[in-house]
Order: sequence, then structure tokens, then C-alpha cells
Amino acid sequence: MKIIACYSNKGGVGKTATSVNLAYELAQSGYRTLLCDLDPQGASGFYFRVKPSKKLKNETFFNDVKRFTQAIKGSDFDNLDILPANMTYRDFDIFLSRMKNSRSRLKKALKSVNNDYDVILLDCPPNISSLSESIFKAADHIVVPVIPSTLTVRTFEQLIEFFKQHKLGSKKLIPFFSMVQRQKKLHLDTMSQLRSRYKKSFLDASVPFSTDVEKMGIHRAPVMTFAHSRPAAKAYNSLWLELQSKL
Repeated sequence: MKIIACYSNKGGVGKTATSVNLAYELAQSGYRTLLCDLDPQGASGFYFRVKPSKKLKNETFFNDVKRFTQAIKGSDFDNLDILPANMTYRDFDIFLSRMKNSRSRLKKALKSVNNDYDVILLDCPPNISSLSESIFKAADHIVVPVIPSTLTVRTFEQLIEFFKQHKLGSKKLIPFFSMVQRQKKLHLDTMSQLRSRYKKSFLDASVPFSTDVEKMGIHRAPVMTFAHSRPAAKAYNSLWLELQSKL
């Protein structure tokens, strides 16, 4: 079983949209997939029309295997299950601080369903915290959406520096450009500069800024299901195909 995190230490970069569409692509490709939403806003579950469990709260996420597995819900798509988030997830850092071997707790919880899935995809909250460090330890690969703009680039570089300082293995990081507006010279120049600076780190595929992605909230479904011939859907498919070759 592989654990893939979709993570950014900055909000509003298309992280949840990426998680939802990659989970759909994984499932359509035949992988038994669990999309685990770790963000207390619960957007991934919302997109898949799944309500969170009222029983999986507080530290039970980390130490109650029965409630963890019972909280997993089926989706409308074959091979794809959802573990939706609830608002108690906002206190995960507090719960982890009380536990021994806290950085290993998330991985241990996820491994409890090891035989049921080929891939667990984590939709992560946008911060660097105890939970984030658990995510970094648990994940085999970390997909990082990067908007080619000043503040997002700055937070991406902070993430790389954090990985170096804590010897976390920066090869886990797989960045790609998100919400790209090619009519903007700043975006094009920034993409060129980062590809040059980080060599082969960035994926070739990039996701455009698109109203179709915003409409996911109206349709409550992955973009491929209602706009499969549109640029955003094709971009997520290209992203998945390239990611699959790296995995």
C-alpha cells in the first residue's frame, strides 16, 4: 500500500481539488483508493457527498481501529472510499502532543486498513505542525501544488528548507504548478525560473486556473465527471499519468 499526501503549507492553492481529482483518477485506473481528509473543513467529503462520522472524533482517530474503519464511507465511484473529516480534527496537534511516538501515530492508524487499499491519498490542512510532521513521516510521496506567484513560491521554499533542516528526505516532494494563468507574464516567468532552479523536481503537467474547478462545488463531483473534455479535466488526467510514471 502506498500513502500519497497532497500538501501545501499555504492555503488556496488547489490542494483539495487536486486530492479529489487524483483520487478519482486513481480509482478509475483500477487502484483501490481511500481518500482520507485530514482538513477539519471537510471539503473532500463535501465534494463526494459524504457526511463525516460522529463517532470518529478526538484521539479515537489514532487509537481506535474499529471506529476508524467504521468511519470510512463508500463513494459513488468504484474503487473509491472516503474517510471524511469533522471539526474535531482541528485539535489533532493537541491529541498528538499527548501521545508517545506521536510522529508515528498517523502512519500506524493508516496501516490498519493496509489490506483493503492499494493507495491512501491524504488531503492535508495548510500548515506546518505536529500533524504535518506525522504526514511527512507517513507519506511515501507528497504532491505539492504551487501557484507561480511570489507568496506561494516563498512558502514552497520554506517547505524545502524545513525538509532539509529536519532531514526528512526532500525527494518525497513532487511539486507541480497549480492555478496557472498563462496570459500572465509573471506566471510564465516564475515557472521558467523554478524549473531551472529545481531541475527535474516539477512535473511537466500543470493545472490551469479554471471556472470548471470552481464548479466542482456546485456539481459536488470531480471535474472529469462533468467537464471531461475541458482543459482542467485534461490537465488533471495528465497530472495523474505523469505522477503514475514516477510512482
